Amino acid sequence: MIIELKKFGTTLTSRDSGSEAYRAIKATLNNLKNEEEVILDFAGVSTFSPSWGDEFIVSIMRNHKNKVRLVKTGNKSVIASLDLLADINKIKFNFR
Repeated sequence: MIIELKKFGTTLTSRDSGSEAYRAIKATLNNLKNEEEVILDFAGVSTFSPSWGDEFIVSIMRNHKNKVRLVKTGNKSVIASLDLLADINKIKFNFR
């Protein structure tokens, strides 16, 4: 399953909107097949904050850790926020 994060907006900054986005996709994620991966694509996202990522990405990883892959991006906002999230939550993101 590929989740294009731009469908939640190009500016992903608030904890509330990250939580809302996670709740919107949660039922779909619960129906993943055993071998199915969750691919998170940041294309089209201009601003991405650790607060939004904590509510959305970290929540997905808690439930589907080994299935989550992130599409590499050159967006410095995304890279900095992911680095911070990895450090704070002691997690490692897998990229494809």
